Amino acid sequence: MDFKLLLNQFPTQFLLQLASIVLAELARDVYHMAGHYWKPLQRFHMLHHKVYRRDLSIMSLEAYKKAQLYNDVPEALFMLGITALVAGLFQAPGLWLGCLYCLFFLIPAVARSQGFLLQTDFSHKQGDLVGIPSEWLVNRTYHWRHHFDQGNAYFSGHFTLTDKIIGTGLALKDKVVAITGASGALGQALIAELSRQGATVVAITTHPNAAFQPGTRVLSWQLGAEAALISDLKNVDILVINHGVNTYGDRTPASIQQSYEVNTFSSLRLAELFLSTVTDSSHHAIKELWVNTSEAEVNPAFSPLYELSKRTLGDLLTLRRLDAPCIIRKLVLGPFKSRLNPYGLLSPQWVAWAIVALAKRDFRDIIVTINPLTYLAFPFKETCQSLYFRLFTKRSDLNPVGLAERSNGGGA
Repeated sequence: MDFKLLLNQFPTQFLLQLASIVLAELARDVYHMAGHYWKPLQRFHMLHHKVYRRDLSIMSLEAYKKAQLYNDVPEALFMLGITALVAGLFQAPGLWLGCLYCLFFLIPAVARSQGFLLQTDFSHKQGDLVGIPSEWLVNRTYHWRHHFDQGNAYFSGHFTLTDKIIGTGLALKDKVVAITGASGALGQALIAELSRQGATVVAITTHPNAAFQPGTRVLSWQLGAEAALISDLKNVDILVINHGVNTYGDRTPASIQQSYEVNTFSSLRLAELFLSTVTDSSHHAIKELWVNTSEAEVNPAFSPLYELSKRTLGDLLTLRRLDAPCIIRKLVLGPFKSRLNPYGLLSPQWVAWAIVALAKRDFRDIIVTINPLTYLAFPFKETCQSLYFRLFTKRSDLNPVGLAERSNGGGA
């Protein structure tokens, strides 16, 4: 045996094997989408949807077995057929791994259709949701949304690649989205864009007399009185923390206090209040927190106090993400034109469109900027910092509600 030749072929074979698995999963997702949009398959796929209650318990064993026979088994056969066809056409040994991969889904599906190996249905295990939706691999919480949040989204079966490509990794239709800093340029643009996506938007603003899009509910709030919003936040699915202040070159003690109070501490108080409303099993899947930290986390903004206060907010959110009960997305934005930055190069309307487009593709760090270095520097910084926090901190047993109340009391 020529081991040198075998060694040279290894990278190619490995890539082919990986491609065969990805192909199998894409075939699964195509079949899944067809079950929603192609009438000949719809009635069989609806058997699958109708068999589960909200806690993912089954209506009856007979209904479950029927759903497995008419939905899961054909789906696995379709996966196997596509991967076998491609492997046969290209005659590449590495591609046959995809066929073996498909058998790991076909055999249990056949067994489940006969009432055996029910524990192998990992995405539909009964019980409360305890974690947040995974970003790259489909877990129970991620798939729960497909059944009980929005059926025409969250199509991915194992890898979330399909949802990222077609923009079905987050459904905004019928969601209640609250936005702070709503009277500003980006706030107004986000209201318009989210409304176009079918969301119900709530404007949280310190300028309640500002002009807002018709139909927008307006909530007035004041710095230091964040706790007054708690009853409204309980009914919010997504909170977008977007307010801020820029004192530019001023370095007086008053400017230091103002910058941190507005950009950091009020944002953190609101964040903790919102996270304290994640009390139901379904909230882990549906509720989200989006925070505009800006690219000042990794790049100079030529306004030191703005950088320092936003960077502190970003760092603490990285820490909070480790134990967060729902998804936290960071909005890492470049210079857009607004009252805070009249010289911004980006249109707030375009930035709002990009934020929503990336959120629908389930990006947890939403980077929108013209600076190419940010796309390299931020993921590196976030990964290293998250690892550092994970290694040298431990989870506290303190109640988030208590922390939020204590923070608000201190601010008042």
